[in-house]
Amino acid sequence: MIKNKIGIIAISAAAMHSASSTAAQLEEVVVTAQLREQSLQDVPVSVSAISGAKMMEAGLSKIEDLQAYVPNFTMTESSIGTDIYIRGIGSGENQGFEQSVGMYVDGIYYGRAQLARAPFLDLERVEVLRGPQNILLGKNSIAGAINISTASPSDETEFYVQGTFEPELNEQVIDFVASGPLNDKLNARFSMRQRHTDGFVENQILNRDEAQRDEATYRLKLGWDIGNDADAMLKFELGSFDVIGRQSEIISDYPSDSDIFLFTGRTYGEILNDTVFPDLGAVGGLLGSLPAGIRNLIQLQDNGSILNMQADDSVLDVKADRKRHSNGDFSNNDTQNITLNLNKYADGDTFTSITSYMAYQYDEECDCDFTGAPLFQVVMEEEYEQFSQEFRWISAPGENFDLIAGAYFQYNDVYFFDSIVLPSTLIPQLINAADILEAGGRGDIDPGANGNTGFELLGIGDAGNSLIDIRSPRDFKSDSIIASTFVQGTWIMSDSWRLTLGGRYTFEKKSGSRRLEFGLPGGSVLPIGETDTAAAVTFAAERHDLAGKRTESQFAPLLNLQWDINDAAMAYFSARRGFKSGGYDARSNSSPSAEPTATNPTATIPNPRVLIGSFEFEEERATSYEFGLKTSLFDGIAELNSALFYTQFDNLQVSVFDGTLGFNVGNAAGAVTQGVEFDGRIALSEHIILGAGLAFLDFEFQDHKFGTCIQDQIPDNANGINCDYSGKTNQYAADYSGNVLLGYERDLGKSLVLRANLDAIFSDEYHPSPNLDDRVKQDAFVQFNGRISVSSSDGVWEVALLGKNLTDELIILYAIDTPVAKKVIAGTTTHHGFTNPPRTFALQASYRW
Repeated sequence: MIKNKIGIIAISAAAMHSASSTAAQLEEVVVTAQLREQSLQDVPVSVSAISGAKMMEAGLSKIEDLQAYVPNFTMTESSIGTDIYIRGIGSGENQGFEQSVGMYVDGIYYGRAQLARAPFLDLERVEVLRGPQNILLGKNSIAGAINISTASPSDETEFYVQGTFEPELNEQVIDFVASGPLNDKLNARFSMRQRHTDGFVENQILNRDEAQRDEATYRLKLGWDIGNDADAMLKFELGSFDVIGRQSEIISDYPSDSDIFLFTGRTYGEILNDTVFPDLGAVGGLLGSLPAGIRNLIQLQDNGSILNMQADDSVLDVKADRKRHSNGDFSNNDTQNITLNLNKYADGDTFTSITSYMAYQYDEECDCDFTGAPLFQVVMEEEYEQFSQEFRWISAPGENFDLIAGAYFQYNDVYFFDSIVLPSTLIPQLINAADILEAGGRGDIDPGANGNTGFELLGIGDAGNSLIDIRSPRDFKSDSIIASTFVQGTWIMSDSWRLTLGGRYTFEKKSGSRRLEFGLPGGSVLPIGETDTAAAVTFAAERHDLAGKRTESQFAPLLNLQWDINDAAMAYFSARRGFKSGGYDARSNSSPSAEPTATNPTATIPNPRVLIGSFEFEEERATSYEFGLKTSLFDGIAELNSALFYTQFDNLQVSVFDGTLGFNVGNAAGAVTQGVEFDGRIALSEHIILGAGLAFLDFEFQDHKFGTCIQDQIPDNANGINCDYSGKTNQYAADYSGNVLLGYERDLGKSLVLRANLDAIFSDEYHPSPNLDDRVKQDAFVQFNGRISVSSSDGVWEVALLGKNLTDELIILYAIDTPVAKKVIAGTTTHHGFTNPPRTFALQASYRW
């Protein structure tokens, strides 16, 4: 018998295997989506499962890598957040959000976006469940869930080591596992992963590749046979992942439609014609109408440089080419987890207690102007702690009724800090320049205007001087207490029909606070003055000190009807309602109040602004209907599954970019996501397996009048700021996406096995930008990955060659307006974005003993 170990993903399958020398067969895939071990073909939900072996073989190192193999699933790291979307729904970039796509590791809820960036280590499998999952998997998983199971200690001693080397990016990965019994009652498993990569984006300013990534994760699991039908599993895990640089770059640049010359309020043509300041000649500053790179190089000059942007020629690069111009970024992350799982078995029933402590910390610095000029940086820190306790009862499989019930408690608190940093006087000088011929345009009219700027010839104001060395320390704190109870029962009505009813009642108490000040590097707070006006006009930011408390309760119901048509086909219909709790906005730069900003007490004519930000947002609701069909064909040679879904979202939580530096959270009135998903696999022969997945998606905002306007768009909301998204699609919502996976295995003589696979991943065009700007829309693409290996027939050793992105497709994973370029600096339309890695080839070797 030939045992295929290629482990190719068949979208909803953990592996595609062939067996038997006389007839090809597909190996059964076992999942725990409903807390019991079940065949994937028996689970009435749309779920994709990927084996840990496949992920190691294919070099899938973190959740972001899974999106290529799971249609309707997207995960992308952006400059200040993490986006995780299923079926077009996800949480935006805000540290106040918990994720719409919940992540669960060994039954523990990981609701914070930053945790999704952590690397994988020694996994048994990953399951991606689509649609609301609020009953058995806990909290806030309104769009879907990622259910991760780590490998457990083995009953026999085993050691495993695998090394991967990729020369183009200098990626080096070492995995080590030691597992087995310590005595008759105690088993242990130690796992370690260390990974380094230099990155694939060339930083032309710092002359280095980015993003350089160093990862180290260590896990110890102890399994104890307590006796008296009881066991325990204790897990300790420490991890770190440090990143230097980012994979972002300026990807577009469009001249300003208004063609207004920033310094003078006159057109650039007038400057060239010497009609405004004849003594300046034709060297004039090109900020109004030339590309961003040239604007960064050439500034208004008069017998020397008046304003030098301090950037080199690389800033002329304004296209997506895996090259960037940046002054440096970093992100240092540490994670800790302790989990204790206790099980008691009695008469077929299982009683489980899961206790966990989980925490992480990170500090980051972002060159968030995304140019080579030292305009501004953003520093960020976050600390998170979570304690959770779950008690669960799973009944013995019954002839007429199965039951799962339990209770859950969680406490968590998060602290987030960020601040803008101006490393030079460039921004203040630009603000001064913007006051030409519009006295007080960026600040107040006060006795100091034009008195100490050095630009009296041009009539430049002094508002920018108040922002020299400014900091904007913002402190956000939030804590919550969650208590819930759940029950799900299945009535086995006949040999063919099963009815499942379930519900979870959740009570949550949450508090939040956010304070923003203006200060100096030493930590002192600036007094109220022109700083406030200049910051309001330039950065849409104002001082505020907000606090709130909220309580809410939810009941999430489930109905599922399952029909076993015959031994080879099962159909199901499910209706469920999910919730995502409300909370507090961590990223808004102003308060929700319509009160004017603070004014300079010494101003002769104050220049206040009315800024309306956000703080508290309400819960989100989803009502979902799904019809599915799972079939086994040709006596087990093939499988074909499909799911038709419709989900109505109400009070959808959205994070809206304010066009400068902040994000305001609100609740869109509604949205609908609907579509159909197919996946299947077939054993074409005893040597060849073919798998495929295809998803069609239609997303539409039904009533969303507070969207982010694209650059150059005139707001159509009465507030003069936002644009109506009603009738529009959402970020990452491709009309279709999928993959085709081909696997091959054959013996080479009696002692060797050849394995090969080729994966084609494809997608229709989609918007990588949250404001749906067509100018940076990602076109349809097809990307290929492959692997070929030779191993010993007993599986002791293996050598493989991995190829990723074989046709070297350049894909925009995420895009957004370049901060402050439009409203603050030059009135110019530019975007920055994140791209995918280029074509790479890696050598991989593993050994077991």
